Amino acid sequence: MADRVVGIDLGTTNSSIGYVASGRPTLIEIDGSPLMPSAVGLAPDGTLLVGRAARNQRHLYPERTVTSIKRKMGGRAKVRLGEEEYTPVELSAMILRRLKQAGEAALGEPLRRAVITVPAFFTDAQRTATREAGEIAGFTVERILNEPTAAALCYLHSEAEPRTLLVYDLGGGTFDVSIVRSHGDVTEVLASHGDTALGGDDFDAIVRARFGRALNADGVEDTDPRVDARLFRAAEEAKIKLSSETLVRVSEEHLAVKGGLPYHLTTEVDRSEYEELIADLLERTRDSVHTALKEARVLAREIDEVVLVGGATRTPRVAQMLHDILGLAPRQEIDPDQAVALGAAIQAARIGGQATSRILIDVSPYSFGTSYLGLLDGRPSDDCYMIVLRRNQPLPTRQSQLFYTMAPGQPATEVEVFQGEDPVASRNQRLGEFRVEGLDARAPQNSPLVFEFSLDVDGILRVEVTERHTGLKKAITITDAFRTLSDAELEEARTRIAGALGGDSPIEVLAEPIPEPPPDLDSAGRKAWVSATSLIEKAERLLPGLDAADYAEVDQLRNALRGALRAGDHEDAKAQAAALSDVLFYLG
Repeated sequence: MADRVVGIDLGTTNSSIGYVASGRPTLIEIDGSPLMPSAVGLAPDGTLLVGRAARNQRHLYPERTVTSIKRKMGGRAKVRLGEEEYTPVELSAMILRRLKQAGEAALGEPLRRAVITVPAFFTDAQRTATREAGEIAGFTVERILNEPTAAALCYLHSEAEPRTLLVYDLGGGTFDVSIVRSHGDVTEVLASHGDTALGGDDFDAIVRARFGRALNADGVEDTDPRVDARLFRAAEEAKIKLSSETLVRVSEEHLAVKGGLPYHLTTEVDRSEYEELIADLLERTRDSVHTALKEARVLAREIDEVVLVGGATRTPRVAQMLHDILGLAPRQEIDPDQAVALGAAIQAARIGGQATSRILIDVSPYSFGTSYLGLLDGRPSDDCYMIVLRRNQPLPTRQSQLFYTMAPGQPATEVEVFQGEDPVASRNQRLGEFRVEGLDARAPQNSPLVFEFSLDVDGILRVEVTERHTGLKKAITITDAFRTLSDAELEEARTRIAGALGGDSPIEVLAEPIPEPPPDLDSAGRKAWVSATSLIEKAERLLPGLDAADYAEVDQLRNALRGALRAGDHEDAKAQAAALSDVLFYLG
C-alpha cells in the first residue's frame, strides 16, 4: 500500500492539514477546529506550546510567544523564545510537526509525504525554507504548491466550455492574485502577481496604531510589550467584527496605569473609518489585479468567476472593489480560510495515486536569466542582466538564448544565474554560477553560445551552455540554491525539535471490527478463522511501537487479511495469514 500524501496549508495566521477520502477533500480537526493557529509559545513551566494554546497566552506572555513566523521565512535571523533562539525554519517545522502528529492520530497511520502550499510570489529562498521545515518535521515534501492555484482546484470541475477564474488570495501575511483557466480536466495558471509583505497582519497593525494614538492622546504610553499584545488582539477582533457589523465598541480594562490608577481603553470604530484606514493597502491589491490581467493577456470582461481566498477577504470592501473592477460578484461559498488546504489535499491525492481527473498546470512566478557584458546607462558593464526564462511561463518550461564570446579563441566563460526582473544583475537574487572551459581555441570573436534554462514543476532549475560550433556542453542544476541547512544540520534540527516537542505522539491505530465467520464454516475453517483474527489483533497491538518501514508492511498485511475475511475468500485469507504470521514472528 502506497503511503498517503497529505495537503498542508502552512499559513501566516492559521495552518491546516487535509486528505482526500472517497473523492472528497477533508480537513483534520485539531483542538476542535480545522484551523490551527500558526503560533509557537513557551509556557511558564517551560513546556513548548504549538497552536491554540500558544496563541491564547500571547497577550500574557508576548515575549514567550511567536506568531506570523511565515513572514520571516527565507531569512537567517533567529527568533528568541524564552531563553532559546530558533530559526524561522525551525519554528515552522514545529507547526508542521504538530499538524503531522494530529493527522497521524486521526488517520491511524504514519504520515510521511506532503504537499505544502506557499504564496505564489514566494521567492526560491522562501520556498526552500518551507521545504526544509517540512523535512525537519519528518515529511518528504512531494510538491511546493502555489496557494491561489491550490484554492482554484476546489472550485473547478470538469467543464465542457473553458472558464477563466481570478483567484484573489488575501491571507494573514501575504497577498496573491492568479488568473486560472479551466477546460475539461485541465487547470492552467495563466499569470500570478502579488506581495509577500501584505496581508491581514497589516490591517491589524493599522487599527492597532489607531488605538495607540487614542492612548497617547490620554497621556498613556503604548510601548509596553503586554499593552502592545493586547492592542493587537483588540485590533484583530475589531477587524473581524467589522466584516459583519457596521460599528464595533472596543473596551480593554486595566490596560495600563495612569497616575497610579488603572487605565481603561474605551473607543469605537465604524466600518467607514476602518475602510478609510486600509484604503492604501487595498489599492496595492488593485494594482496587482490589473498587473495579473495584463500579464495573462486577459480582459476584465473575459473573467467568468472571481474566487475569494484568505480570511482578510471577508472585509466587505474587498468584494465591492473587485465587483467595481470586474463587474462580478465574488464567490466565497468555500470557507476562504480552508480553500487552500482543501486544494492542497486534492493535489496531494493525485500525487499519491488516488483517482482524480484534474490535471494542474502551474506557472513560474519569477524570471530567470544571466549576467552579460553590455551597456548600462551608456557605459560598458558586466553587470547587465538578460532574462532567458520569463515569469508566468507554464511549468515545466524551457527557453534558450544566444550569447557570444568576447575575444578570438576565448578559452572559457563564467556563467552567473539570477532570479528577478531588474536590468542590473546584482539587484536580482543570485542563484549560482559555473564555468565553461575548453572552448574552441580556433573560434573567432562573437562565436555563439546557446544558454538554455529549464524549470520543472518542483521549481528545479537547470542551466545548460552549449558551444554551437563544437557541441561542448556544461550545465548546472539548481535544486536548493538557497538551502540554509546541510543534511547534518537538518538532522540536528529534527532531533532538537523532536526533543522540544516531546517526540512523536503515539499513533492511534484505527481498528475496524473483524467480520463474523460465515455460519457454514466447518471445524477446520472456523479454527483458521479464529487464528486469522488473532493475528490481526496481535498486529494492531504491535503497530504503535513499530518503525516506519515495519509499520507500513504490517499495516498492509493486516488490512489485506481483514479484506479477505470480509470477502469470504478462504484461500486468499490463508495466504495473507501466513504472510502476516511470518512478519510478526520476526517482530516478536
